[in-house]
Amino acid sequence: MLPVVVVHGGAGVVPKERSETSMSGVCSAARAGYVVLQAGGSSMDAVVEAVTHLENNPSFNAGCGSILNVNGDVEMDALVMDGKMLASGAVSAVRYIANPIQLARLVMDKTDHACLTADGASKFARTMGVPEVSQESLITEYSRMRWRKNMAPGANPVESQMGKMGTVGAVALDSHGNVACATSTGGILNKMEGRVGDTPCIGSGGYADNSLGAVSTTGHGEAIMKVTLARLVLFYMEQGQTVTAASDSALAHMKSRVSGLGGVVTLDPQGNWTARFSSQQMVWAAAQSDTLHYGLYAGEHFTQSVHEPQ
Repeated sequence: MLPVVVVHGGAGVVPKERSETSMSGVCSAARAGYVVLQAGGSSMDAVVEAVTHLENNPSFNAGCGSILNVNGDVEMDALVMDGKMLASGAVSAVRYIANPIQLARLVMDKTDHACLTADGASKFARTMGVPEVSQESLITEYSRMRWRKNMAPGANPVESQMGKMGTVGAVALDSHGNVACATSTGGILNKMEGRVGDTPCIGSGGYADNSLGAVSTTGHGEAIMKVTLARLVLFYMEQGQTVTAASDSALAHMKSRVSGLGGVVTLDPQGNWTARFSSQQMVWAAAQSDTLHYGLYAGEHFTQSVHEPQ
């Protein structure tokens, strides 16, 4: 069984001035997850480590760098799922938390619930000793600029959603044959206060089952929720399709049925993996067999040694 971790940094269009830092960020996250796997860590440890790296990187719409709601505030969603027993944990509309993905794992590990939201999630974080951070520490000047631009008269934030980076996530398979997924996001641009998207919803933002594989999604949340995109990919795999064919089938269905664009990273229990998207771009990276794979455009696939300096 070959350990593998695959990460994505969001589907949409990566602004040219941010493409290099975004690519470097997903490669760094994939390396971090792979180090965990190489040391004998679990797939859950690996995906949480990878997504934590992305949340800490201001180039991505998760954690520090999250885009802002209509009030100019940060509200974040996150999900983890373990394929062994279908254990899962999620948080939604959380504030003042640097790493929502770590809080989602605590929900899975320390409660009997699948999802905690808003103030309830914050109270739980405090009982778990998770430090609160200021809103300002999560807001970048880039996010503030985009918020101002889309609050201007005549702006249409809905139409510009797929024009920027979105949700981040990861899937992994460890040496014991267990799969896991993790997904985290700041949501959609200028969203209503309290809006919760696909990310923390099991089967939409992600899904992991040792008998099928694991998926993490990105794209327009409302469309993803309507077709339960992550579980749909695995449904097609149950029907005998490969990871690539199943991912493409699910994305094609979402586009034709609800006009939604997005992307997925997918793997199966044998360690076959893919990164597919119907949007213009999706920055992604994967680490397996000491090789780092990465790309940004459809059909683009670069490789180098996972130990080679970036």
